[in-house]
Amino acid sequence: MKKELDAYLAYLRHERNASPHTISSYKIDLSQLAAYLEARKLKLPQVDNVVLRGFLVELYQKKLTKTSAARKLAAIRSFFEYCVRRKWVEDNPAKVVATPRLDRHVPRFLSEDEMVKLLEVPPSDDALGLRDRAILEFFYATGIRVSELVGADLDDISLDEKMVRVRGKGKKERLVPFGRKAAASLEAYLRVRPSFPLVLGEPAVFLNYQGTRLTSRSIQRLVTKYFKLAALRTKISPHALRHSFATHLLSRGADLRVIQELLGHESLATTQKYTHVDVKHLLDVYRKAHPRARSSS
Repeated sequence: MKKELDAYLAYLRHERNASPHTISSYKIDLSQLAAYLEARKLKLPQVDNVVLRGFLVELYQKKLTKTSAARKLAAIRSFFEYCVRRKWVEDNPAKVVATPRLDRHVPRFLSEDEMVKLLEVPPSDDALGLRDRAILEFFYATGIRVSELVGADLDDISLDEKMVRVRGKGKKERLVPFGRKAAASLEAYLRVRPSFPLVLGEPAVFLNYQGTRLTSRSIQRLVTKYFKLAALRTKISPHALRHSFATHLLSRGADLRVIQELLGHESLATTQKYTHVDVKHLLDVYRKAHPRARSSS
């Protein structure tokens, strides 16, 4: 299965434009399946739904969570779809394996007050501080993914129109607006960007101290550092800025389909996890909107 797995990972990297995190996760998940098949001397064409269920049962016996099982099954389905297209197998055996029913988790996000506190932490009197402030402002203003922020090039951003061209999953492009605060922070950073040891022709917007493109891991460390400095919850990921973007838009009345477009979600169902607006807001909207909710004077 090694040859097929290598080809599939190359396909994810070069044709699907999958993030490094996704590729790494899929490699781990599918390598586990490959080891399971090798131990039983099974080839790909011999894999059926019974074999895959046996693989999952073994993982459950090792205390695998439902979330991890669902992710591994998604990786296996995608891999076998690729194998079908390449005619390495006749059918996708993972199609008939049921995905574990997951508990619905509310995405973690920052309140508007916490967000303001976080954005004010990076110093504005040195180049790295201006870069970091621009990253946080841009993150929150656009709701883009870490991989999309890392991939942003100078040519993708229009400060005049306050728009950024984002290359998302599957090489799909979308235009996302940003506000004047993010624009001002970007302008301040771009003025000092030449002070970084620039690598000739480096197109990336956000540079590290060596003058090359920041990595997703660097962005994660940077955001975590400012979470701690702002005395906010430390056990929260950079993805919380994306969740905060969507939550705050929704709580202020933005249409769910607009948020879907801004986030680059293919399915509205993915965006609907943000409908966890706090109860007070829901009650306020209900009382203002429903004709019989207000007491008569």
